[in-house]
Amino acid sequence: MANLLWTIVGVILVLWLAGFLLHFGGGLIHLLLVVALVILVINLLTGRGTRV
Repeated sequence: MANLLWTIVGVILVLWLAGFLLHFGGGLIHLLLVVALVILVINLLTGRGTRV
């Protein structure tokens, strides 16, 4: 599950960067970036690590 979250965060960051450089998507990309950061912070604060 953690790998999926990191993948989603990575994809959203790439889309945000593309939208920032190419000027498409407007506020939606910034909203997705905020959601990705919230997920990242929650994941880091809860301390849930992957169990091998």
